[in-house]
Amino acid sequence: MSNYSNNEKQKKYKFPKDFFWGTSTSAHQVEGGNNNNDWWRAEQEGSIPHKSGAACDSYNRYEEDFNLAQEMNNNAHRFSIEWSRIEPKEGRFDEKEIEHYRKVIHAVKKRGLEPFITLHHFTNPVWFSDKGGWKNLKAPEYFARYVEYLINHLGDEARFWITINEPIILTTMSYLKGKWPPHNKCLCGLLAGVNMVRAHKKAYKAIKNYNNDLQIGVAKNNKFYEAYPGSFFSKIGKLIIDYLSNKWFLNRIDKHQDFVGLNYYSHNRVFVRASMPTSWLNYNENKITSDFGWEIYPEGIYRATMQAWNKYKKPIYILENGVADAKDNLRSNFIREHLQWLHKAIEEGADVRGYFHWSLLDNFEWAEGFTMKFGLVEVDFETLERKPRESFYAYKKISKNNGF
Repeated sequence: MSNYSNNEKQKKYKFPKDFFWGTSTSAHQVEGGNNNNDWWRAEQEGSIPHKSGAACDSYNRYEEDFNLAQEMNNNAHRFSIEWSRIEPKEGRFDEKEIEHYRKVIHAVKKRGLEPFITLHHFTNPVWFSDKGGWKNLKAPEYFARYVEYLINHLGDEARFWITINEPIILTTMSYLKGKWPPHNKCLCGLLAGVNMVRAHKKAYKAIKNYNNDLQIGVAKNNKFYEAYPGSFFSKIGKLIIDYLSNKWFLNRIDKHQDFVGLNYYSHNRVFVRASMPTSWLNYNENKITSDFGWEIYPEGIYRATMQAWNKYKKPIYILENGVADAKDNLRSNFIREHLQWLHKAIEEGADVRGYFHWSLLDNFEWAEGFTMKFGLVEVDFETLERKPRESFYAYKKISKNNGF
């Protein structure tokens, strides 16, 4: 893992004026109590080993959560709206849920936080899933209908809209690997990816038709890939996986995004054996790893950011960057070191306008349940008590000073 010299560590890192400092959450991971989406059903049926239950009960405690974001001197917050609450039955929209999310948005803005709203964060309405989910050729139309309805009711409430969170992760885990709902392991993941491209474009047009000034993008999980040194086949493998994982989706929506939203967590060193070309293994040094086992590699956020900036030349927001660290031993340094490298990208001309740490709260971490702790705020899932960690105060200081 690359590190800055001692002189670099003494440097002052000041970020641009009006830079957004925030945290991110997603509806199913924090809200709790939703029985209308495919994840909830999978949890009850046992195909997912953990149950989200009440999660953080943020559906009811959102003001308490936003107070914490305000206390942290944040000026932005990213959260998602649950499609299955808005449209629990096909073509039937719930006005009470529209008003609920209106109150949520107002609570965000009341605390001086700019809302960044995600319209789809992994979960699908049960009815949508029963129709084949993202492999259904009509999926883009279903999604665009939901987005159009939502924007017509809430479009005046926020400037920044994120259509889909981590589309390649979703298609890989749900279809190609079959580990997430709908557990449909097949090459239909390729069709799902194409349909998500079409869905984003249709949603983009619907939002722009409502108000051309609204800012729209996706939250794209990008890694920094490098080839195992001295391996020709690994160089070829690296180019292929970098294109499919990092570039393919963004290339296809380039004319339909106002900013590039990046989620960065780790990097992978690609090793391809000549004798086993289908066996692509990750040979990271793993000097420091998270509780998830992911290598902590701060330089990668610089590499991923510069790749996106050089390719698309559009404003960049880091919409997720975080670490599973239950003991909170790594998180403060994790934030500072990643911000050092992000600052380097800004110095080299990248138009980076915001950083959102994942996550505000410990939450339901999908197939891993509550075992992985990403929160700047610790949550007791029996009492639902929130308790800021030391890293909370480290990030609070950075947000207040617009740097460190």
